[in-house]
Amino acid sequence: MEISVQDYARECAKQGLRGDYLACRPDFTVEQAYDYDDAQQKVWRTLCDRQTELTSRLAHKSYLDGVATLGLLEQIPDFDEVSDKLRERTGWEIVAVPGLIPAEPFFDHLANRRFPVTNWLRREDELDYIVEPDMFHDFFGHVPILTQPEFADFMQMYGERAGEAIALGGDEMITRLYWYTSEFGLIQGPGEPLKAFGAGLMSSYSELQFAVESADAHRVPFDIETVMRTSYEIDKFQRAYFVLPSFETLREAFGALDIAGLVRRFKDEPPLDPATV
Repeated sequence: MEISVQDYARECAKQGLRGDYLACRPDFTVEQAYDYDDAQQKVWRTLCDRQTELTSRLAHKSYLDGVATLGLLEQIPDFDEVSDKLRERTGWEIVAVPGLIPAEPFFDHLANRRFPVTNWLRREDELDYIVEPDMFHDFFGHVPILTQPEFADFMQMYGERAGEAIALGGDEMITRLYWYTSEFGLIQGPGEPLKAFGAGLMSSYSELQFAVESADAHRVPFDIETVMRTSYEIDKFQRAYFVLPSFETLREAFGALDIAGLVRRFKDEPPLDPATV
């Protein structure tokens, strides 16, 4: 069911979300309004410097190539400038949003190769943790990997097909696929070291190290059906991380997936425990 900007803004205000949702256009985008002060620029550089120490060692090469191509580290990125570079690589662009937006416009943006990025940044006292996804999570976490063609294709396909799953009652199932790939995905090709690419890991100092390096992390070979049936953690380290052999595998598995059949078979079944998959 569609929700109006005004109704959504009232609901976000009740929840204490900090974005200016009343400034949304009908598609829930806003202006970036590049008016960040020196303190905000300092927070951005601090976050990037600290996280780059880890990502340079633990992130997949395609993510690192994306960071270098897009130029994200020196100052808060200008969305239009980054979009110009991203379009040249994979046809994607960045649109500014005030924070979390409803599923329908989010999927529509993805289906049209537009990635929503929050236009505000966390405060200095929130360097280690923030409840809402902010610009650092969205930009530093998600955007670089969109320069990778196969993953960029998967994200567009996800936007196109997610509505099908939701219409059949598979909301949680399709969300799990996004969570375990775009947010907390790991990848290890033949003869290659284990690396991370998910945004939740890229923007987390402690969980990135745990997921890739800890002997206690539970890593599971990627299987799309298992992924879509496995529950996940919101406010603690994941109890399972799914490891892709390649981005092409992800794109092909989702493209060949019988979403309707999978949802009908498992939507009423209890989810799998991530600790035991």
